[in-house]
Amino acid sequence: MGAGVLTAPTLVDPRGSTAFRDAGGTVGAVSPARRCSRTACDRPAVTTLTYVYADQTAVVGPLATYAEPHSYDLCDRHGERLSAPRGWEVLRLAPDPSTLPPSQDDLLALADAVREAGRPLVEATRSPGDTVPTGAGRETARRGHLRVLTSD
Repeated sequence: MGAGVLTAPTLVDPRGSTAFRDAGGTVGAVSPARRCSRTACDRPAVTTLTYVYADQTAVVGPLATYAEPHSYDLCDRHGERLSAPRGWEVLRLAPDPSTLPPSQDDLLALADAVREAGRPLVEATRSPGDTVPTGAGRETARRGHLRVLTSD
């Protein structure tokens, strides 16, 4: 094999990534899922860290749409524990609420509302002392908000 000639993919990593080998070294395959930029961290990235050197500010925000050369993708753990150099400010941008998936509480509230809407209506009970208004008749059937009354 000559220098610069790529061979078939070879398994080089116990996690299952493949890499092409040539005479000069190894070039790793790119994973479709973005991972944390911290060394030895294989958790999925959820935030992006960018430095604004002119303002001495580190900005941690939602995961950027595309990986940029001068930004760092971080997992939730490393994004929360980030500290900046002395004299620098850390600016944490909250994600857009419309892009967040529903929380467990939201899903439970929705399920309770659907369950409540599907329950049959319970007819109001009359206490023994209540009298039926005169001329109202007796209710024999009910469908939705309509009642069938008979006169005695």
